[in-house]
Amino acid sequence: MKIWLDGKLVDEAEAQVSVFDHGVLYGDGCFEGIRFYSGKVFRLEEHIKRLFDSMRYLMLSLPWSFEEVCRATEETVAASGQQDGYIRLVVTRGKGDLGLNPRNCPQSSMFIIVQNIALYPKEMYENGLSIITSSYRRPNPDVLCMQVKSLNYLNGISAKIEAVQQGAGEALLLNQQGNVAECTGDNIFIVRNGEVITPPLTDGALGGITRHAVMDLCAELGIPCRVASINRFDVLSADECFLTGTAAEVIAVSSLDGRTIGTGHAGPITKQLLAGYQAMVRR
Repeated sequence: MKIWLDGKLVDEAEAQVSVFDHGVLYGDGCFEGIRFYSGKVFRLEEHIKRLFDSMRYLMLSLPWSFEEVCRATEETVAASGQQDGYIRLVVTRGKGDLGLNPRNCPQSSMFIIVQNIALYPKEMYENGLSIITSSYRRPNPDVLCMQVKSLNYLNGISAKIEAVQQGAGEALLLNQQGNVAECTGDNIFIVRNGEVITPPLTDGALGGITRHAVMDLCAELGIPCRVASINRFDVLSADECFLTGTAAEVIAVSSLDGRTIGTGHAGPITKQLLAGYQAMVRR
């Protein structure tokens, strides 16, 4: 396996990050998860734009331009020899000391990994995913900005642990007001009376690239879609519910906290959007 590390492709054994890197010590950095299909990276520029937005917020800088990062990503995909796969692009603060001060890290670091990924078994896309409501809440933006795809995923990991302990596939996170934000690594949509609804980013959701793609797809297919705050009642009383994410793509939700949603299987609009999305990424 070849990994792009700070300007060159190296073998996996050579792809090493210092134990003094503040990405390791403090989760100081950001990342992108990206998919490629038939050798073509899906919405590459949107992903790299989001990466650079996260870097700007964190006051991280790289010696490579936007265009050079795009080319490095494509170069890593080509070196993998894979036609379909998942890309993890990570930017860290770089090597420093044991203090928090980012000014003591003179040079940030970037690496790009390409691997296969399958978050959920194939049958779950038909039968749906069971999810639980986490006891953890998404923090307010003055505490932690969820628009930054940072290396600090402790909030989501804590919720994921709850889901695993309860035998569920995912955990739903509410915000401090009790409205639905998103799941640990996926955006959420509900379907009611033929209309698709997803929470606004201001309720604590990440601006997911797949979320944007599905909203574009709804417009293409003539499916009504809007952004609005929702709560657990809206999810439990929905006709359908599904999650979207780069790795998960579009996956149905069958139940929340042991209570069946809709028919308990992937509904017709969810199936239509999954098929449309799978066609979209191959275009």
